[in-house]
Amino acid sequence: MQEPQVTPDAADLQRLFAPLGAPASYTPAACERIVDDIAAIERLKRERDAVILAHNYQRPEIFQVADFVGDSLELAQKATTVDSRVIVFCGVHFMAETAKILNPARTVLLPDLRAGCSLADSIDADSLEERKADLRKLYPDLQVVCYVNTSAAVKAASDVCCTSANAARIVERLPTDNVLFVPDQNLARWVQESTKKNVIAWDGNCYVHHQITPEQIQKVRDHLPRVKILAHPECRKDVLDLADAVLSTSGMVRYARESEASEFLVVTECGMSDRLLLEVPDKRFYKSCKLCAYMKMITLGDTRLSLEEMRYPIELDEDVRAGAERSLRRMLELSA
Repeated sequence: MQEPQVTPDAADLQRLFAPLGAPASYTPAACERIVDDIAAIERLKRERDAVILAHNYQRPEIFQVADFVGDSLELAQKATTVDSRVIVFCGVHFMAETAKILNPARTVLLPDLRAGCSLADSIDADSLEERKADLRKLYPDLQVVCYVNTSAAVKAASDVCCTSANAARIVERLPTDNVLFVPDQNLARWVQESTKKNVIAWDGNCYVHHQITPEQIQKVRDHLPRVKILAHPECRKDVLDLADAVLSTSGMVRYARESEASEFLVVTECGMSDRLLLEVPDKRFYKSCKLCAYMKMITLGDTRLSLEEMRYPIELDEDVRAGAERSLRRMLELSA
């Protein structure tokens, strides 16, 4: 049984959220509602024997009820150690699927089933099987590396999964010279620059990161010449070329905390900037980012309803789940 958490009051939340620069979103009345939801969620977590996992791109108020906040690799690793009966996943659909893949006996809930992913939607298992068969005629040793931003069926049709934090390491450690990397072409290009292996990219991208342009980045650097630019590898190459560091979201947190620099431009989904503004208040973080409409579909109110009504449970075909688990477990082994 989890220990009761101390619920902040509305004034505490207003002070906490002040660095976000969004006073219209966190008015006294809004913070009162958030306080009510937090108290209810903490009570329900104890009653349901539930744990909440949240991705870095979630809303700031979600962080207040999350038992763990991280990137895709951290969340996948955390999902293997959960001992609660219920997992509520504040993220998008493929993330909740990943938790279910690794915890078939536990109930995994996604607060809003509309929370999908345009990148995951750019590939399906049948198309992957066709492409894989064609390429293996040319490259018999071909292995398929699938980004975690994919459906369970695509994971099951792949040899190993990866995240942005471990993609280059996974590719380098595979016993093959030829890799089909799906579905993010920008991440595949970034991986290719760090290996002599032949990395063949699928034609997909994250709409959030792909919309960020080098002109936006250069404009900020022109005005803030000392700013450190932290970019996610899902961004376009012409954006990555301007970055001081190309990092996963967990890497951004570590870099910001450990760096002697005090000003950073965070080039990824805007939720990452919110987390850094809350957790590293002695440094300044500027946004050159886009909102992910799918990530922002998860609200605190829906998280509360998810626990009250036990909605929406993730269900997977066992053959698909087992195949996807094989790919995920191999990722965890290779990234250790």
